[in-house]
Amino acid sequence: MTTPLISVVITTYNYGRFIEEAIESVLAQEFPSDQLEVVIVDDGSTDGTGERVKKYGSKLRYFYQKNRGQAAALNLGFAEARGEILSLLDADDYFLPGTLARVADVFQGDAGLGMFYHPFLEFDMETKEERVSRFPLVSGSVYQEMAKFAHYVGPGTSVSFRRRFLDKLLPIPEEIRMLADGYIGSLIIFMAPILATTECLAAYRFHGKNSFHADEAQLSNERRENWLRMFEIEIAAMRRWLSANGLTRKEPAVRMFLDLLDRNLQMQKFSIRPPGRLRYFASVVKEAHAASVMQSWKLTALNYLASPLALLFGYRKAAKMYETRGQITSKVERVFRGGRQKMAER
Repeated sequence: MTTPLISVVITTYNYGRFIEEAIESVLAQEFPSDQLEVVIVDDGSTDGTGERVKKYGSKLRYFYQKNRGQAAALNLGFAEARGEILSLLDADDYFLPGTLARVADVFQGDAGLGMFYHPFLEFDMETKEERVSRFPLVSGSVYQEMAKFAHYVGPGTSVSFRRRFLDKLLPIPEEIRMLADGYIGSLIIFMAPILATTECLAAYRFHGKNSFHADEAQLSNERRENWLRMFEIEIAAMRRWLSANGLTRKEPAVRMFLDLLDRNLQMQKFSIRPPGRLRYFASVVKEAHAASVMQSWKLTALNYLASPLALLFGYRKAAKMYETRGQITSKVERVFRGGRQKMAER
């Protein structure tokens, strides 16, 4: 049997109503069939998903397991997949035309690339609204261009990995029942450079049961609490992996990564239980300290000096606080530039 270049791994749990469109979007790709395999891992579905999948016969490989969560399903899919490139697709999403050809070109053009990802077309099934995703797109090496990764968020669905780098992150700890794709999408930056394109290569449905939602303000507190618990489990697992691989806060890139995780976790907690002004002030000071590893001492000093604005505005007016801080920083920078220019003219 010919070894495929790309293995598309689809994990599913009770997404029978979507699974066929996901599969069809892969099989319809203009990509050599002998270089492609589709691996489906059914994590204990009870909605007839298996019957829908099995009708495709030898066009794909189907595996069923008792419900154990996303990490266990991905681990099984990766273990069974034979491709050099592993592309993830959620069962409720689908590839757009040309996706796999683009993925193959990118990896074949750079033997050292660890991951390739892209934005997706978001489709809200309730409102019928379509939009392009807005998460940050980052390319490069975290060790060489650390500042670019200050707002990096490990992608999940519709992301592709080179196997030899991904294998170093496996198996995914199985306590991560959700967000397991974000675990590998986050840690891969410590294994190899990554590449993002601005092209939309997949579609993402919003249907009320997603673990991710474009507008988090619309989530109930119960959903926020559940998401927070999952995120805490994921962060703990990532910390263990970093420690086990000798990656500590002594490395600036690791320190930035951990500080970013802590900041995101705290913001999630604040969204559920808004802090008082003193607590919020303390978080802004901590944020300034975390940012110091990737910016000039002057900007760091300005951020520290402006941090009392948190006491003035409070958490509920955080956007106004950051806007005011930005205005102050810009004015001070203009004064510095003007002073340097006058000295140069003398």
